[in-house]
Amino acid sequence: MKKRAVGEFDSFGVMIDCSRGAVYKKETIVRYIDLLAQMGYNVLMLYTEDVYEVEGEPYFGYLRGRYTIQELREMDAYARQKGIELIPCIQTLAHLGGLARWQHFEPYIDTGDIVLAEEPRVYALIEKMFASIAKSFTSRTIHIGMDEAAAIGLGKYLDRHGYSDRFEILCRHLEKVLAIARKYGFEPIMWSDMFFRLANQGQYYEADTAVSDEVKSRIPNGVGMVYWDYYSTDKSHYDAMIEAHERLFGSEIWFAGGAWSWNGFAPNNRYSFRSTRAAIESCREKGIRNVFLTEWRDDGADCSLFSTLPALLYASFCARGAFAVDTELEDAFYKLTGIALDDFLLADMPNGEGIDRDCYNPSRFALYSDPFLGIFDYSLDEESEGRFIALRDRLERVAENETYGYMFRTLSALCDVLSIKYGLGIKTRRLYQSKDKQALRALAETDYVQLIAKVKNLYGAFCAQWETECKPNGFEMHDIRFGGLLQRLEHCRLQLLAFADGKVRELSALEEQILPFADFAEKGKATLGFNNWLYNAMIKPTM
Repeated sequence: MKKRAVGEFDSFGVMIDCSRGAVYKKETIVRYIDLLAQMGYNVLMLYTEDVYEVEGEPYFGYLRGRYTIQELREMDAYARQKGIELIPCIQTLAHLGGLARWQHFEPYIDTGDIVLAEEPRVYALIEKMFASIAKSFTSRTIHIGMDEAAAIGLGKYLDRHGYSDRFEILCRHLEKVLAIARKYGFEPIMWSDMFFRLANQGQYYEADTAVSDEVKSRIPNGVGMVYWDYYSTDKSHYDAMIEAHERLFGSEIWFAGGAWSWNGFAPNNRYSFRSTRAAIESCREKGIRNVFLTEWRDDGADCSLFSTLPALLYASFCARGAFAVDTELEDAFYKLTGIALDDFLLADMPNGEGIDRDCYNPSRFALYSDPFLGIFDYSLDEESEGRFIALRDRLERVAENETYGYMFRTLSALCDVLSIKYGLGIKTRRLYQSKDKQALRALAETDYVQLIAKVKNLYGAFCAQWETECKPNGFEMHDIRFGGLLQRLEHCRLQLLAFADGKVRELSALEEQILPFADFAEKGKATLGFNNWLYNAMIKPTM
């Protein structure tokens, strides 16, 4: 389809992650398309690792809520009506852990989530993937992934062929994938990081590294390279990286920024404003013609799909050269959502007042941190109840909005939980180490009991959010997480009562002094980002 330009950009879009637990309902995607069209975007990309139908491969996307070919066709048709190009985004090298779990695909895997290069059945599968995508989408631009596969050639490939240069393996694999793409009329783009890392001793953000003409000549032609970067607010950083990409790949560079939505239940629109401004200023100046913002859903897709609307609207203003956060943006946002911009931005606030940092997410790691082990307690504080209650009440008022209220009810319920949970581990350890059994009994019979009720309320609100936006598949992990949190709180409560009653002599976990989680951690200041539930909730030994 011939797209209208967006400011100085031929393609200006958003990539939605549909693979990290949440697969969004067709109705949700339709609603999102409407919003993108109103904001002036012309591209929507669906990031689907194994959550689309591949004919003849029943284990592909099995039990994951995959999109059928018919669903994708219907979304594609609706997008075209709205002037939006729906672009498929698949994986043809790594990030295929959804396949690796099934014995059926064991022969296809090199190591981890990386497919086995130069294995004929792998290319037969990739051809089936392209055939299904060709039936599902009218766009013939396709994102083929190829990122974060540093261990390529170091598993089964190594066993079969011995050690081979990984740059060469990547190039040969890419040539085969490109040949399949051309067969189906696709013009592929891919993430650039693997070539950068293999050429730069594993480093990606090394703009000054010189790459020889020999290395450049080995990179296959016929694929656009996507420079992804969400981690800087410095325009000169983006300038240097774009120049490095042009030296390595030529001028056909795409850029992918980020609308921060992948660090837990709360987004980070304010940081997205700053990183987006710097990136788009650089892209406009450097003549980059194709730009999109990623909406990742790392570690379970806690965050509402619509939570970053402020960042998306701001990016669309930037695309047209309007970089101020002013009354024009505020008016446009209210017209789009029926909510004042400042009120909507309260969604950021569970991670701290005035937060404009990249990946600090205490609202998530404090939620799941164990109250006895307390691995993050060094960076948290006990005097937090008042601010979370105040924020809870402010969010609850925004939750009266008919369209987006469910999202703010989740965040309000989260703050209600954190009003107790944020400092609970610190308080528990302090009272235990002072051997104040009376106070510990009161804590178990009040704070822990109230907290369990509040967690159940959060679970209900989040369940309603998920059911509004997502297919049922993927929520099982949240049942397990919330169920585990509730059971652990009850167990700790009973342990405190047993200690207070003299039934146990000590609680060994509470005997230990809490150390900083990271070398740079500041005492009482949540200047940390951690987004791995498993290692957050428990001290897991290596297997």
